[in-house]
Amino acid sequence: MKFAIVFVALFVLATAVPIDDSSQAQIIRLDSDVKPDGYTFNLETSDGKTHQEEGQLKNVGAEDETIVVRGSFSFVADDGQTYTVNYVADENGFQPEGAHLPNVGTH
Repeated sequence: MKFAIVFVALFVLATAVPIDDSSQAQIIRLDSDVKPDGYTFNLETSDGKTHQEEGQLKNVGAEDETIVVRGSFSFVADDGQTYTVNYVADENGFQPEGAHLPNVGTH
């Protein structure tokens, strides 16, 4: 399970900030902490992108052991607006929220 947490953390970091060859964004801050039962990271780049996330094991040692991930990311879009997405990913799937996203609601 430790390998899975490390893999997820590294995967999220690798995909958190897409690399555009024409972009000259620099990492301003990158903090991470990986533990046996979870992880956290904070990332900020010079082009205004931020990403914070934490993952925590739930039901440790049980057959239904899962990881619950909570986080948010922000970016400045082409229209000059800063958009933020808050999310939870758990046994119920990926659940994003943001002022610019449609509110589907639950049924």
